[in-house]
Amino acid sequence: MGDRNFFAAEGRRLAVFYAAGNIAGMDTVSAEKRSWTMSQVKGRDTKPEKVVRSLLHRMGYRFRLHRRDLPGVPDVVLPKFHVAIFVHGCFWHRHQGCGRASMPSSNVAYWRKKFERNVNRDAQCRELLEKAGWHVLVIWECELKDMAALQCRLTDFFEKLRIGGK
Repeated sequence: MGDRNFFAAEGRRLAVFYAAGNIAGMDTVSAEKRSWTMSQVKGRDTKPEKVVRSLLHRMGYRFRLHRRDLPGVPDVVLPKFHVAIFVHGCFWHRHQGCGRASMPSSNVAYWRKKFERNVNRDAQCRELLEKAGWHVLVIWECELKDMAALQCRLTDFFEKLRIGGK
């Protein structure tokens, strides 16, 4: 029932908006509704993060979450190995060659700038962590489709650390 009232009120608001001579194609929801919608976008404890944490735990690794004292606030930190893991969404962090990293068709200039800032920030954080002696691993959302391959990748990563590689 609440949704019906919202849409009715939204329709009235849009009619007034367009009657006032405002340009069509603007945001179709109120600022309050847009703010609420964006507040629901999670930045931590996402499903992909939880899947990676569960896999690491099953593999016997113990870790800390979201260390705010490290650049970029890594999603998973393994202090014993000096490892910082980021679980990146392919869309937001622009996974090269991934179909999930598509460009929205509207407001392209805004999105291009936003994605560029995200990629630059990711690179800067990675560089700062590596300069501080941390090993950085990025796990992409699409890699979670094949858990066996991801487990092999993690095993190889930690094995290289143990024998002094990387």
